[in-house]
Amino acid sequence: MFDYRTFAHNFLKCPYKKGEGFNTIIMEQKVKVTGDDQSISEAAQGFEDINSDSDIPGNTHLTNDEEENVVDKIQAELDEQKDKYIRLFAEFDNYKRRSAKERIELIQTAGKEVITSLLDVLDDSERAEKQLQTSNDLEQIKKGIELVFGKLRSTLQARGLKAMESINTNFDVEKHEAITEIPAPDTNLKDKVIDEVQKGYYLNDKIIRFAKVVVGK
Repeated sequence: MFDYRTFAHNFLKCPYKKGEGFNTIIMEQKVKVTGDDQSISEAAQGFEDINSDSDIPGNTHLTNDEEENVVDKIQAELDEQKDKYIRLFAEFDNYKRRSAKERIELIQTAGKEVITSLLDVLDDSERAEKQLQTSNDLEQIKKGIELVFGKLRSTLQARGLKAMESINTNFDVEKHEAITEIPAPDTNLKDKVIDEVQKGYYLNDKIIRFAKVVVGK
């Protein structure tokens, strides 16, 4: 029976001369190892396939063709990922440009619907202006102007505009801007809005203009 431990021990101690093959060393140490010649030859044959480069683990090497195939495969995967990245970057760049263009168009046409709805009021205003120039009937002129104002109010209210009711209400810094203070004509009106210089407005329940008021003190 071949004693591998004894063989390894003697193998490490055996001298190695330049030019001598691995099989020669094995045969020189044969007499020191228990076992027959056939077992020794089989063991030596196994060692002949050991990787000669001690810095590279394993007992096999890739051939040049295999290495080229691996490199080609890695390069193909790298090219694929690079192509995906370039496409994704181009799509994102196009998205940014498209969004910027849409935002500019939205800003430019933000009041389009409101202005379109006010065109009818503008038409009525022009007719009222002609009536002022050609008619001396004050009552008819007054009614025409009232109709124009009423149509303007109803159009804006339909768009969410709502007037702020301030007179006789408590002064509120969140809604009112005090222009001045005057003595309150009644003690119940102290710290309340007595007069309204400029009306405040809501748009869809959000304040878009504060009311300028006179406060009693």
